[in-house]
Amino acid sequence: MADSAVIERIPASQEGAAPASILIIDDESEIRESLQTLLELEGYRIETAETGEDGLAQIAGRPFDLVLLDLALPGKNGMEVLAEIREKDPQLAVIMITAYGTVENAVNAMQAGATNFIQKPWDNEKLLADVRSAVARRRVEEENVQLKRALKQRYNFQNIIGKSEPMLRILDLVGQVAPSRSTVLIMGESGTGKELIAKAIHMNSPRKERPFVPVNAGSMPTDLLESTLFGHVKGAFTSAVVSKKGLFEVADRGTLFLDEIGTMSLETQAKILRVLQDRKFMHLGGVHEMQVDVRVIAATNVDLKKLVQEGRFREDLYYRLNVITIELPPLRSRREDIPLLVEHFLQKFCAENGQPSKHVSTDALHPLLDYDWPGNVRELENVVERAVVLSSAPTIGVDLLPASVTGRDAGRVFDSRPDASLFDIVEDCERRIIVTMLERCNWNQTEAADRFHIPLSTLNQKIKRLNIEIKRKGRE
Repeated sequence: MADSAVIERIPASQEGAAPASILIIDDESEIRESLQTLLELEGYRIETAETGEDGLAQIAGRPFDLVLLDLALPGKNGMEVLAEIREKDPQLAVIMITAYGTVENAVNAMQAGATNFIQKPWDNEKLLADVRSAVARRRVEEENVQLKRALKQRYNFQNIIGKSEPMLRILDLVGQVAPSRSTVLIMGESGTGKELIAKAIHMNSPRKERPFVPVNAGSMPTDLLESTLFGHVKGAFTSAVVSKKGLFEVADRGTLFLDEIGTMSLETQAKILRVLQDRKFMHLGGVHEMQVDVRVIAATNVDLKKLVQEGRFREDLYYRLNVITIELPPLRSRREDIPLLVEHFLQKFCAENGQPSKHVSTDALHPLLDYDWPGNVRELENVVERAVVLSSAPTIGVDLLPASVTGRDAGRVFDSRPDASLFDIVEDCERRIIVTMLERCNWNQTEAADRFHIPLSTLNQKIKRLNIEIKRKGRE
């Protein structure tokens, strides 16, 4: 059966919403009439065409949610019609129907971009379930496009997807605070999109023509972080062979985004506080003060109040940063956004990998909606990218989702899951190896990267991709 979480939200006919529109292209009048009667009883609005040429003309003249397309047509055959539909509207759902239901025909149709493939004579319940699923996906895609258009008209929000009440409230707050120069503190679990919100604030502010400069405080040791932020003069330390600007200078009259601010040392916090208070700082090893006009947006996935109580974060800096607070909800608190996000990431990664449009099967959507997503939107993005890369068909099934999402026992991947994909096995091994090394290094990422003989940035990327939670042991 079709997925209730999506399908029930988009029935064929719903108060306040137009019935879904379906075009039937088949040269047999009995088939057209039978399908039309069946689907009209379900509340769909039906149009019919006897030839491929007539069907294409109707598609050019008005929008449809779904096309039921016969493979064997006079003139242009079904495959030729499908190719033209894909050129004009890559997202339009097309279900191929044919009496010649060979495996070869099915494979060819699916590779050409058909949403599904049904053989005559069909089972009415299965056909209706497939139609509901295809229409639902089309409506979600359209809703995504309309949402992006509406957000772009109202604000310059790029890649921010959401129609849930928590996200709409946040977007309204972003629109309110963006024109000011006030410091903003963005709070939320890892992977909730804190940098995207910071960029949205910047792009809707008077500073949008100036740089937006992000820096991850958690990925650098103190000396390197201070050199990166404030710059240094030649000879300030052994490797300082030339003078270098800091990111506060680079971001002058723009926005500096300080991610993972809770990991900064108390000494660095004091220097950040001075910039916020006086808008002045000195290069490392320098004697002259620099004046800058920088808006600071900070982000954290830890409780800064608790760090203040523990003496690990300056109270005066906390209140300087906490002028306006935006708290991002975890993905599990806004599950209704998951179908929209899935469609967005499908389009993104299909385009990036030069692949035709793909969609997630009804069976695969169930675990995506049920999973709690500890890695939030970033984890969902990684799951969709993985599925797109590994998929050879337009439909992404449950088999392309990782064990952690589907509930399969990932911990026994080697002995109890002989059918586990190579990707699952490699991912599981990589996660275990990295966690083991981090534990040996007392969760010091810089030391772990040195032992692995890889750049720190590479290790950080792996930690994010594998959704490894960093423990802050030994970082007082």
